[in-house]
Amino acid sequence: MAATTAIELLRASPLDPVDARILLAHALGWTRTQLITRGDEPLDTAAVDRFLALEARRGAGEPVAQLVGAREFFGRSFDVTPDVLIPRPETELLVEAALDAIDGIPHPAVLDLGTGSGAIAVSIAAERPDARVWALDRSAAALALARRNAAKLLDAHRPGGPLQWLQSDWYTTLDTALAFDAIVSNPPYIAHDDPHLSQGDLRFEPRGALTDDDDGLTAIRVIVAGASLYLKPGGTLWIEHGYDQADAVRALLAARGFTEVESLTDLASIERTTGGRLPA
Repeated sequence: MAATTAIELLRASPLDPVDARILLAHALGWTRTQLITRGDEPLDTAAVDRFLALEARRGAGEPVAQLVGAREFFGRSFDVTPDVLIPRPETELLVEAALDAIDGIPHPAVLDLGTGSGAIAVSIAAERPDARVWALDRSAAALALARRNAAKLLDAHRPGGPLQWLQSDWYTTLDTALAFDAIVSNPPYIAHDDPHLSQGDLRFEPRGALTDDDDGLTAIRVIVAGASLYLKPGGTLWIEHGYDQADAVRALLAARGFTEVESLTDLASIERTTGGRLPA
C-alpha cells in the first residue's frame, strides 16, 4: 500500500479546509507553503497518526488554537491554553481604540483588566514601546501564560519597561495611588442563558472568562463604577461587550459622568467596543 501524502490527507479530511491545513502543518512541523511544495511527498506513519489524532479532536469540537497552542492577534502569534480565552479578531478593535486614546501622550500609563493571554496588554506595549502597561487577572494560570507571551513578544529593553502583572479580581488589590491614561477590558459579557455557551469553541474555554452567570453586565458595571478612581483627568475607558449591549454600556458610562461616549463597530458592523472620557 502506497504511503499517504499531505495532499491525500487534506482531500480526505472532513474538516473545514483551513482548519485541516493548519492542523496538518502543525502535525508535520511544516509551513503552509511546504504543504504545497511538499504535498506529494510520502509521509511516515507517525506523522499521519499525529494528524489523524488532531483531526479527531477538532471533529469533536476542540478549538484549533488550543490544538496547536497558538493564535495570531494583532500580527503576532500568542501562546494559548485552555486556561484563557482564545484571542479573537474583533478584540483587535479594543487595541486600536486604546492606541488612539493614548496617541500623542508621552509614556502613557495603560491598565488592562482581565488580561487572559495578555493579547491586549502585549499588543499595546508592542505598538507603543514607551507605554507603561499594567495587566491584571484573577487567574494565576492566565497570568503565567500572559507573562510567557510578553517575554516572547516584547523587547526586554523597551522604554516603557516590563509589564506589571497583578493577580486581582478587577480593582480589588490595585494600588489606589496608580493613575492611568487609559483603561481597557474584554470582560466576561455573555449572559448565562445564551445558547452559544454550549456551542462550538466556547465549550472548551474557561466559563468564568465568558459569562458572569447573570445578565452579562455584572463585570462591566464593576469596571465602569471603579474606573474614575484610577483614571487621570481626561483619561479614557474602553470595554468590549456583546453584540446587543452597546446601549446598556453607553448608559452606564454616561451615568458615571463619562463624556464623548461612543461605540465602535467591528468588521461585521456590530457595535462591539464602547468607551468614554473622564472629564478633565
